[in-house]
Amino acid sequence: MEKEIKLSIESFLLSETDEKGIIRYANDEFCEISGFKLDELIGKPHNIIRHKDMPKAAFEDLWKTVKSGKSWKGFVKNATKSGDYYWVFATVFPFISCDGSKGYISCRRVASKDEIEKYENIYKNMN
Repeated sequence: MEKEIKLSIESFLLSETDEKGIIRYANDEFCEISGFKLDELIGKPHNIIRHKDMPKAAFEDLWKTVKSGKSWKGFVKNATKSGDYYWVFATVFPFISCDGSKGYISCRRVASKDEIEKYENIYKNMN
């Protein structure tokens, strides 16, 4: 049975992908919470942590927004390597690195209990 992994108020999960969503970097806390080692994440699609409860429409909106050059913010339920889950408030923004390649950075913080309950209901109705 899945259990929720709760982030602390100080938690800050960071990852970077290329234009196609392939992970190029993840910070230590991202690895710790997700249960993956860094070398298990690098080169993999970011959706390796997508939880089955997340509606496709939420990620379609995310990709449409960031590909247009704008930042996206939203609440996301992610899956851990072990099959547990954790909720975050994510901000994803496009950038161009010093080598000229395009990519996306995602910063994640803890989501409140009220926000989680609200978005669980919204996402259930979207699936």
